[in-house]
Amino acid sequence: MKVGLFIPCYMDALEPEVGISTLKLLERFDLDITYPFDQTCCGQPMTNTGCHKEAATTETLFVRNFSQFDYIVMPSGSCTHQVRSNFDAIEQTDEVKHVRTHTYDLVEFLHDILKIDSFPWAFFPYKVAIHNNCNALRGLRHASMSELREPYFSKPRDLLEKVRGIEFVELTRPDECCGFGGTFSVFEEGVSAKMGQDKVMDQYNSGAEYVISADSSCLMHQQGCAQRMKIPVKYAHIARVLNGDLQ
Repeated sequence: MKVGLFIPCYMDALEPEVGISTLKLLERFDLDITYPFDQTCCGQPMTNTGCHKEAATTETLFVRNFSQFDYIVMPSGSCTHQVRSNFDAIEQTDEVKHVRTHTYDLVEFLHDILKIDSFPWAFFPYKVAIHNNCNALRGLRHASMSELREPYFSKPRDLLEKVRGIEFVELTRPDECCGFGGTFSVFEEGVSAKMGQDKVMDQYNSGAEYVISADSSCLMHQQGCAQRMKIPVKYAHIARVLNGDLQ
């Protein structure tokens, strides 16, 4: 199985340790993994801002880098959703269609494709709340949506339950957006900050010591809010927990 690894541009710049954990975790499963070194961005910032035509060059580069792989894996639900649902600025060739239908975020790939049933090297003795990025929740269906009143399921929790020592706590409003929203946090700074503060208070009141998510962008936003509020909650990407890098 040939796997192309994509690391989001913001993660490469601000949280490279998450990319390293993702690579090391995938290497544990004897996969043929390649990291194309000229990869850049998936184009999500342009698309989110309505600049669809401006995303064409980025999309073209992404397809050129990843069309030869059986699977494309990335530690970001929002970037995965961008590739799968919004790669519309370029001609829909067979290569583009292949990339769109074979791109998975890390949680999906471990849960649905590899069907991993244990992480014996991982130990995480903390109280944990799970944060689902909006795109991962409603676009990729990482978990059940409370507004649909559907039977409960959670792929991130299924994976984390296989980690020794972990204890889960429940949020009052688990599906509520944290307010990051990409460029939304830039153009609607006040609203974004208030949403983040509300999210952090819910996490703190739940008794969580750590908040775990499959998206570093949301985590960085919430961590910034928590630090300014002097709330002692920590934030970590699921890749770091599953690979046993935080103990």
